[in-house]
Amino acid sequence: MNEDPSAKLMQIEERFVDSIAENMRAYGISPTVGRVLGIIYMNRNAMTLDELSQATGMSKTRMSQVVREMVDVNIAEKVFEKGVRKDIYDVEQDYYQTFISLFTSNWEKIIKKNRLLGKKLSAELAILLENEAINAEIEAKINELLIETKKWLDYYDWLNRLVAFFDSGEVFRHVPKSE
Repeated sequence: MNEDPSAKLMQIEERFVDSIAENMRAYGISPTVGRVLGIIYMNRNAMTLDELSQATGMSKTRMSQVVREMVDVNIAEKVFEKGVRKDIYDVEQDYYQTFISLFTSNWEKIIKKNRLLGKKLSAELAILLENEAINAEIEAKINELLIETKKWLDYYDWLNRLVAFFDSGEVFRHVPKSE
């Protein structure tokens, strides 16, 4: 096995990056975002948009969009480095925290959207109940939907508490990290 160790190491790092990129699909995140996450992670240092563009072959404009998406889901952050005038981005080096950030950011958006919808539907149904033109059958259907909407809101309340459980780190008391 006379393979160049440096080339083999680069090949292994690339497989890590590919795996991270593919795993992002499970979180509803594009493999492109995962690829950039993996590149910064494997670099072990923060990187500029220029460095990321060069490493990925993507335009600086596209790289800026990808990094903004990463910041939005809390898996990357802009960092300050004395003497550097360009924007520099770094990623969380802890796999567990990355999971929590991805899990919670996705669910927080879904929870907010569905809670608003549930409240809006409840209000609309309550107004319908006040209408004197409804018959017993329609009133029964409205009441069924009000009950269903309550279950809906209870479910999203539970999900919100689950997200808070992960966000707080309390989950690690019940499912400890591997050492």
